[in-house]
Amino acid sequence: MKRPWVYGLIAAAAATVVVLLLIWRFPDAVTGRDGQIDLVQSLLILLLVGSSAVLYRGMSWGRAARMAAIWVVAFAVLITGYAFRHDMRSVWDRVAGAVVPHAPVAGIDGGVVIHAGNHGHFVVEAAVRGDGGTDARIRFLVDTGASDVVLSPADARRIGLDPATLAFTRTYRTANGNVAGAPIRLNRLAIGSIVLDDVRASVNSADMNRSLLGMSFLNRLSGYSVDGDRLIMRP
Repeated sequence: MKRPWVYGLIAAAAATVVVLLLIWRFPDAVTGRDGQIDLVQSLLILLLVGSSAVLYRGMSWGRAARMAAIWVVAFAVLITGYAFRHDMRSVWDRVAGAVVPHAPVAGIDGGVVIHAGNHGHFVVEAAVRGDGGTDARIRFLVDTGASDVVLSPADARRIGLDPATLAFTRTYRTANGNVAGAPIRLNRLAIGSIVLDDVRASVNSADMNRSLLGMSFLNRLSGYSVDGDRLIMRP
C-alpha cells in the first residue's frame, strides 16, 4: 500500500537536514531578522511545493526521491547564493569592468569604481549637462595633470555649446605646448552615483581624441585612489 505522505515527510526531513547544515556552515546568512524571515518563507514554500509534488497521483518512490533531491539541491543553491552574495557581486563587478571598463561600477559608501582599459589609462563615461538642459553621455580620460575638466570641441557641441561663440581667453600648458581654452561652467556632471553641480571646465580650442576629467572635478570628491587596475572615487 502506497503512502505518499511518508515520502513527503522524508523529503521534508532531508531538506531540513540540509538547511541546518548550511546554517551551521554559514551562520551569518541568517543572523538578521530579515534573513530569518526569508528562511522561514523559503522553507514553507519548499514544503508546500514538495508535498504537492509527492502527493500528486500517488507518485512512485523512485520519482518522489528524485523530486525531493531536486528540491533539496535547488534550496541548497539558493541558500549558498545568499550566503556568498557579496562575493558574487565582486566577481560580477570584475567581469563587468573587463567587458566595459569605461562604465562606472557601484562601490561602497556611494562611491564608484573605474577599471583601467587595455591601454592602462582610466576612461570613464559621465552624464554632462550644459546650458541646453539635457544630459549627454561623454567619455573622459581621467587626467590628474589637468587643472580643469576639458571638453573637446566635438563634445562641447554635444552639450549645446558652439565653440565659435566662445572666448578662448585661458592658456593651458600641455605636453604638446600651450593651448587656448574657453572657460565655462557645467551645470551637472554625474559619474554613476557621484553627481556634482556647477563644475568648472573649459573647451579646448583644438580637436582632442578624448575630453579630460581634471582636478576641478576630482578635487571636489572626498577622496580618490588607485588600487591596481581600479580607480576608486568617493563622493
